[in-house]
Amino acid sequence: MLTDQQQELLESAAEMLYGLIHARYIVTARGLAAMLEKFKSCDFNRCPRVLCEGQACLPVGTSDIPGQSTVKVFCPKCDDIYYPRSEYQCSIDGAYFGTTFPHLMLMTYPMYRPPKSSDVYVPRVFGFKMHPSAYGNREIAPPRHPQRRAPPNNNDSRQRSQNPNNNDDDDSL
Repeated sequence: MLTDQQQELLESAAEMLYGLIHARYIVTARGLAAMLEKFKSCDFNRCPRVLCEGQACLPVGTSDIPGQSTVKVFCPKCDDIYYPRSEYQCSIDGAYFGTTFPHLMLMTYPMYRPPKSSDVYVPRVFGFKMHPSAYGNREIAPPRHPQRRAPPNNNDSRQRSQNPNNNDDDDSL
């Protein structure tokens, strides 16, 4: 008989083992075929990006190491990853799908890879395109250089007169 702590540890280890076996299974021929059916029925939800027009997504991990991060959804139309909408999917370890799965599936079944989205959202104010500097502090502006030269300090003029290599008449740079 196991104690509660041992039972919890055993279940946690079994869950991790099952998840890692799942990650290996879904990259086999049978696993890819099963996941293709789930992809076609949008089991992993749709891309939240408006310009992807509801493209079906695939699960992906950002790491193959368990415990690093939860599963994300990959949109093959915009080639980006997003947080899943489902609370249940948000709690699944990303290593249980791995970093390889969605890309291998789309290489195996290229007819299901959608064309890349060429649409780019263009921000506008009253119908006019926004200039990249319109948000002010969003991008770091280059330092401003004063138009006039500052007058020399008294220390600078003394150093110039004491420097034998100084040629005040030379205006070259």
